[in-house]
Amino acid sequence: MHKTFAVNTQQYIINDITPFDLTTKVSEVQNAFNQLTYSHIPVTKDGVFEGAISENDIHCYDADKTLEAYQYSLESFHVKQQTNWIDILEAFALNNSTIMPVLTDNYKYLGYYELSDIMNIFNDTPFLGEAGGIIVIEKGTADYSFSEICQIVESNDAKILGVFISKMENDITQITVKVGHTGINAIVQTFRRYNYNVVSNHQEDRFIEDLKKRSQYLEKYLKM
Repeated sequence: MHKTFAVNTQQYIINDITPFDLTTKVSEVQNAFNQLTYSHIPVTKDGVFEGAISENDIHCYDADKTLEAYQYSLESFHVKQQTNWIDILEAFALNNSTIMPVLTDNYKYLGYYELSDIMNIFNDTPFLGEAGGIIVIEKGTADYSFSEICQIVESNDAKILGVFISKMENDITQITVKVGHTGINAIVQTFRRYNYNVVSNHQEDRFIEDLKKRSQYLEKYLKM
């Protein structure tokens, strides 16, 4: 039975770090980072989120000054309390942070998400949690469509467990598809008929490659 992933992410909001105020001395923030493993710490003013200060920046600043002197360096990334988990995960990736501030619609600070908690949600999705096979395909960015990819998989009586764009470069889009174990080789061949370049290696491909190598060896042997 498949799991459901209508996740209430608000249960993962953490409040064990009191955000710094703009009036906090830099030396106090530096000492806090020395005891923490986080990449950033939120900064507020009268309970309203001002941004996040990074560990890399704080150690470059004058310890006797306050954060207000370096307000320009605060990073504004955050999510709202109703943001879904996949958008939260994307925000982590885009901002290279290990914590993600959570705000109300009025930018009041509620707490933060920790990267490991959101990653654990992803680990429980069918894409990672269910048994299946991975197929990585490529096609021109203007030429592929998710509806066509799904049709190819389902026309081979297989179930899709997940599809995502894993790379975009030089007008070529790479798509990673996870399917049930049924008929993977048939799916691969169908993708090729639809002019998708199959990047991943598959059992049938390895068999053909081994056969070619053995044929070459046999041909050399017969010529001796």
